[in-house]
Amino acid sequence: MKPDTIVLIHGFWVTPRSWEGWKAHYEAKGFKVLTPAYPGFEVEVEALNADPAPIEQLTVPAIIESLEKLIGGLDNPPIIMGHSAGGVFTQILLDHGYGTAGVAINSAPTEGVAVIPLSQLKATFPVLKNPANRHKAVGFTYDQWRYAFTNTFPEDQARATYERYHVPASGHVFWGSALANIHPGPDDNHVDYHNDNRPPLLFVAGENDHLMPPKIQHSNAKHYKSNTITEVIEFPGRSHLMPAQQGWEEVADKALAWALDHS
Repeated sequence: MKPDTIVLIHGFWVTPRSWEGWKAHYEAKGFKVLTPAYPGFEVEVEALNADPAPIEQLTVPAIIESLEKLIGGLDNPPIIMGHSAGGVFTQILLDHGYGTAGVAINSAPTEGVAVIPLSQLKATFPVLKNPANRHKAVGFTYDQWRYAFTNTFPEDQARATYERYHVPASGHVFWGSALANIHPGPDDNHVDYHNDNRPPLLFVAGENDHLMPPKIQHSNAKHYKSNTITEVIEFPGRSHLMPAQQGWEEVADKALAWALDHS
């Protein structure tokens, strides 16, 4: 039986609102679509910007626990898709036996993926430049967002996404796990690369992504030594915020078709 539910996991510096187009798109195709928030992120973007305390208190184990509780309570295994840090959480969930297929879009790296492109260092410098940021919620200025998330967007669209989607990110989580290979920390992003029972996994890379460039997606995929299906596709001209970039429907349809074919 083909899956009837899709779970979309957001990344850092955004909330589930960043999936609004995909959610409506997939629901129109007859799927039940869940866009879970990280613990404490259940409020709107504007509220998190006004009071980032929930962001400061965020931990990866709490995120994974909440996602596993949600997915474990479903009647049938869903397709799981994640963007950026959500791509890491997608990989962890698949490794833990959840889901029928997974798609990691412009994913942050899991443990041991040591490729560090210069563009990534520049994009993450606002967080990593100050060790005190490990205890803060750290936002981007518009110019920083433009470089890291929307570098190939038209100016008006880039600014519109910043105003609609941007929230600070957890310095603690960012330093400690999502980019553990830049600044070693707890192994919150560990997966078993030899797990033969892991569901099929597709990495989707944006050609011009500054934050998580295609090199990271290809390197992450090559780390998997199991007999399960692991593939990478790359979309030309796309930035990090691919789920909200003009033409995102093509990406959404390709991701869904692949997941359905491999479920």
